[in-house]
Amino acid sequence: MKDSVFYRKHTLNIRGKLLSLEIPVVMGILNVTPDSFYAETRISSEKDLIEKAAKMLEEEAGILDIGGYSSRPGASDITEEEEIKRVVPAIQQLVSHFPGIIISVDTFRSNVAKQAVEAGASIINDISAGELDTKMFETVASLKVPYIAMHMKGTPQNMVHQTQYENLLLEITNYFYNKLFKLHSLGITDIIIDPGFGFSKTREQSLHLLNNLEIFKTIEAPLLVGISRKSLIYKTLNTDSGNALNGTTALNTMAILKGASILRVHDVKEAVEIVKLTSEMQKGLSDNNQA
Repeated sequence: MKDSVFYRKHTLNIRGKLLSLEIPVVMGILNVTPDSFYAETRISSEKDLIEKAAKMLEEEAGILDIGGYSSRPGASDITEEEEIKRVVPAIQQLVSHFPGIIISVDTFRSNVAKQAVEAGASIINDISAGELDTKMFETVASLKVPYIAMHMKGTPQNMVHQTQYENLLLEITNYFYNKLFKLHSLGITDIIIDPGFGFSKTREQSLHLLNNLEIFKTIEAPLLVGISRKSLIYKTLNTDSGNALNGTTALNTMAILKGASILRVHDVKEAVEIVKLTSEMQKGLSDNNQA
């Protein structure tokens, strides 16, 4: 049975074509960085990039998310020029090999976002929701592309020390209401929200956030969840990111059932299977309720 109380946008305008989110979409992660926390997604060459992208697309990824700036806790800062040098040629190569591909660029810098979209990216994925670059919102408005706004306090370099909240859920919800008001005032309507698991949040806070994910149904925007192989999983299981797939699958299943529209993952095949199974299950529940 469809939720009759809260409205949530179920399409994104991707360069004039509508991408449906009625069935959740899987976003595959491609990192053109030498120090991303999960080594398997690091890209070492053009051949490696194309092979990894081809595999993800074959496994039915709807979006590929490419980033040239590592935002893992403690990662080194890099210049804007270096980020552009990593990201823009990679996007051009992907667009050339896979016409019609939907690429999101993972950046908090407006100039990187602009050049990435000009190279063929269709979505901007900003971990700072405009906090680290005051020109980001006006850039998104001028580019007319969907925008992913994530919750984070501080910077990737100091966010581990920015975990103090009086009321975690209320503060994050209010953060998004304020962001959406500003974005809508600029004419930006294709907005996705990302609670930012692991970003300026402890393991316990991230798990609490996931357990209460339904709170974001009050916000009129699709919800992206990015928990793939993160420390909230592998530290809970006393293992490492390389052995966190099973835990990722378990929590991604919970995220879908609690309303996620996009799963950002390292392992596309397993995430697509989650989407297919939960969609069939929910379809069965809906049919029974209407009978």
